[in-house]
Amino acid sequence: MLTVGGMRADILAERYGTPALLLDLAVFDGSLSALVDAASAHGIRVSYAAKALLLTALAKRLQTRDVGLDVASLGELITAERGGIEAPRITLHGAGKTDEEIDAAFVGRVGRLVIDSVDELHRVVEISRGRSLDVLLRMNTGIEAHTHEFIRTAGDDTKFGLAPRDEDAVLAMLRANSQLRLRGVHAHIGSQIFDARPYAANAQALLEKLDRYRRAGFAGADTMVIGGGFGVQMHPESPDETIDVPAILAAVAAAVPHGVTVEIEPGRATVAAAGTSLYRVMAIKRYAKRTFAVVDGSMADNPRPALYGAYHHVVAARKSDAPYHPVTVCGRSCENDALADAPLPQDLRAGDLLAFCTTGAYTYSMASNYNRFPRPPVVAIENREATLWARRESIEDVFRNDV
Repeated sequence: MLTVGGMRADILAERYGTPALLLDLAVFDGSLSALVDAASAHGIRVSYAAKALLLTALAKRLQTRDVGLDVASLGELITAERGGIEAPRITLHGAGKTDEEIDAAFVGRVGRLVIDSVDELHRVVEISRGRSLDVLLRMNTGIEAHTHEFIRTAGDDTKFGLAPRDEDAVLAMLRANSQLRLRGVHAHIGSQIFDARPYAANAQALLEKLDRYRRAGFAGADTMVIGGGFGVQMHPESPDETIDVPAILAAVAAAVPHGVTVEIEPGRATVAAAGTSLYRVMAIKRYAKRTFAVVDGSMADNPRPALYGAYHHVVAARKSDAPYHPVTVCGRSCENDALADAPLPQDLRAGDLLAFCTTGAYTYSMASNYNRFPRPPVVAIENREATLWARRESIEDVFRNDV
């Protein structure tokens, strides 16, 4: 029987039901430590990207580590606060911040705000009412990584960051509003990137921006944030899914002049491998050319395969000596939602458990109540003990907001 964090999958399924997201905290701690160690060797600061996965218990765990936290909503901010993360460690991102979120920055609930557009800067100035705040400028450096268009965050086809044509106007507004202290520049180029070259190009572009702004009189601008998006291996034997993050950080640090601070913002690279989604097979359908396994999860608890073709390696929890054959694993939503195509045992049957690997990032955080399905629980496993971090939603939870 498959084990997760040293605990049997069938016992976890009996205790918590399926579907369920299991988090192996030893894997999470190992991934985070590796990133922090690689960065700190070059004086690079690490912030965890909350959008990948954030729960109060996870925020409490991050609070004990020497990392910052990037949030993009009031909900993520409140989760961080409940986890005890101090305001100076928090950066507020977002392409469309609400007035309430911007005001939260001015009352000291975050350490700094990332400006994403000219229109946003106008609103920030208006809301500031003379109050001071550290800000970064999110740039669109035009560096495009070869990844899915939905997770590409730089170039001409993305909504993120200031367009070059707007930079002069932004600098003029900052000069006229000295309460907004420009501390640096930021650019994120995408997710699931395995090529080191876009990172080097992005860093060079940001250095040029930073140098220009400092020469323009913004001497306090001493930080460049090169984002995250470091690729995570999803296929167990894929030679294309490898990335040398320490080498990338070493190269970036070597190119940065003295007096400039570099930061990274990994999310998926920290938490993805720690997650395993456990499903139970509800039905097997065998056609002449294709076999389907319908599981009790769906695109509601993991929309990534349907949204941008994401792959999760699938394994049967029960050991089998039967030959393997291709199986399309589908969810039970009212879509033809193929969650994965995987080689699975020919004796796979209803009632068996399947485990989807590397689901720690962007599954629970993107989950919905499509078809009015309740969202699954999140179970943390450490030292062969399981702890509920998020309970399974009830039907009453799903209907709570109906009026």
